[in-house]
Amino acid sequence: MKLIRILVTLSLLPGCSNGKIEATTLQDLMTPEAAVVKLAGDMMFTEGPVWLPKEKTLIFSDIPSAKLMEWSKEADLKLFRKSPNPNGNLLDREGRLLTCRHGARDIVRTEKDGDITVLCDSFEGKRLNSPNDVAVKSDGTLWFTDPPWGLPDYRKGKEQPENYVFRLDPKTKKVTVLLKGIMPNGIAFSPDERHIYIADTGGTWHPDEPLRELPATIAAYQVKTDGTLNLEPVWKVEGFCDGMCVDVLGNIYTTARAGITVFSPDGNIIGTIKVPESPSNCCFGGDDYKTLFITARTSLYSVELANSGNILR
Repeated sequence: MKLIRILVTLSLLPGCSNGKIEATTLQDLMTPEAAVVKLAGDMMFTEGPVWLPKEKTLIFSDIPSAKLMEWSKEADLKLFRKSPNPNGNLLDREGRLLTCRHGARDIVRTEKDGDITVLCDSFEGKRLNSPNDVAVKSDGTLWFTDPPWGLPDYRKGKEQPENYVFRLDPKTKKVTVLLKGIMPNGIAFSPDERHIYIADTGGTWHPDEPLRELPATIAAYQVKTDGTLNLEPVWKVEGFCDGMCVDVLGNIYTTARAGITVFSPDGNIIGTIKVPESPSNCCFGGDDYKTLFITARTSLYSVELANSGNILR
């Protein structure tokens, strides 16, 4: 396996609370010999990594190939199953695989017996655009983004009037609009679920030309007790982000152009973990959930971190 060493500036020893490393610099987040490791390559465009703890495998998407891939230390890389242009993946509270599928314009759940259940493919009688990424709240609800990136020319066949952030209750099937007016992409909850982080990839590729000058941003929104959002962000910073994940201390790992840019819970940049290819998404996994897996264009990478991921258990 190819190793790419990470160069970081030396800093003071990090603080420690209940075995969790408080981070003030990028080095505080890394293990002493941290290195970015290339695990697999020669794919088309990888996305949506998720760790399956019982199987000790990583599932992720190769979108243009219309495949879900599987990686493990024992078996290396192999096909998990074919899927209509899958994107974001996550586990629900029962450990079942959730997949956002561009090609089918839906979100599906893989049942324990392998059957596929369509959880949502429309809103108010109109087809979804192309569900991109999903976050799961401890009450079982799914919060997902629905930009048009999976549509031909980003607009052909579009039925929704906006690019929404939705909340889906799988029990009642109720779908609620949480946010509009942005180009939503990555999404993740803070550990206490009081905030949700949402990436707006901006207007550069926006189908509507007047909106193409809008900047890419990452914002934190307060989650209200009724399951909606305070639409005034707690904080917002400019910067490109595709997918993201969060560690147990609430640090946010975002996929920027040069690598994984890590933000503190209050929106300050801690640093960027350089990755050879521009990342698309990331997740925590491994036996202690301290391995950060990174999907980056044609390849899959990993790096060992000091803190574990914030995992819904």
